[in-house]
Amino acid sequence: MTGAALAAVAVGIILEDVPVFAAGGGVLALLILFAVLGGKRRPAGGEPPVGRLALARIEDLRATGGESADVPVKFRLTVAPDPEDARPAYRVKITQHINLVDLPAYRPRGIAVVEYRPDKPWDVRIVTRPAPEWSRRAEEAEIDSAPDSTLVSNPDVGEGSWCLLVLLAFLAGAVLVVLLFRGPLFTAVNDEDTPPNSPSTSSSSSTSRTFTTSTTVSGPSSSLLSFGRMRATAMELESRVQTAYVTEVTIEDRRMAVSGDSTRPPTETFHLQSLP
Repeated sequence: MTGAALAAVAVGIILEDVPVFAAGGGVLALLILFAVLGGKRRPAGGEPPVGRLALARIEDLRATGGESADVPVKFRLTVAPDPEDARPAYRVKITQHINLVDLPAYRPRGIAVVEYRPDKPWDVRIVTRPAPEWSRRAEEAEIDSAPDSTLVSNPDVGEGSWCLLVLLAFLAGAVLVVLLFRGPLFTAVNDEDTPPNSPSTSSSSSTSRTFTTSTTVSGPSSSLLSFGRMRATAMELESRVQTAYVTEVTIEDRRMAVSGDSTRPPTETFHLQSLP
């Protein structure tokens, strides 16, 4: 709907069609209004569960760079949840900024204090300044590595498929509107590119007049070989130059051009209505 609304606004501006422009602008305004109202809604059900503290085994860690005192570090952890959750140990991958001063305290096979959410086990954060009791428990604890099959991740984070779907839907809406108005839209573009009267050589007087003009066909039957298209294009050029007698006709697949000189006698000219 967003793609169709934006395309309708653009088509309305090009064709100077107020109803099409108003329809596209109205739908676009409604979509923006719904997005704003949807963003202000609060999910029901109360506050989310409070995070709980637990111990985790550092399986692996790798600093990914950074120019400040806090560098992003990728951790691979085995989290041992609180016994009240009745959940076995599981693996998780997280990225967290760690101060360079505290970085030596984290090493593979070491034990760290983490905070996790029971409803979202992938939401894990290392507690850099735990309470003395938890620090003592981390020093004394031993946690076995969980198998790789227990790795959990955020199911809401896709691999780009959702973004691709949104892009395709956006383009589909825009293409649909353009196809609906392809006839008048392409005609308007051609009229802008080829003015009705574009003589390359003209000398107007009471006794002689030379002219040259051309046009390019477009639309579903965009070829002069289509039935009836050559005659219709010739009549259009005749109305431009205001005469059916020309001295030269150039016919291509999608372009027709004529030129003439009013001083030539009819026997030396070509009548446009004689085209098939």
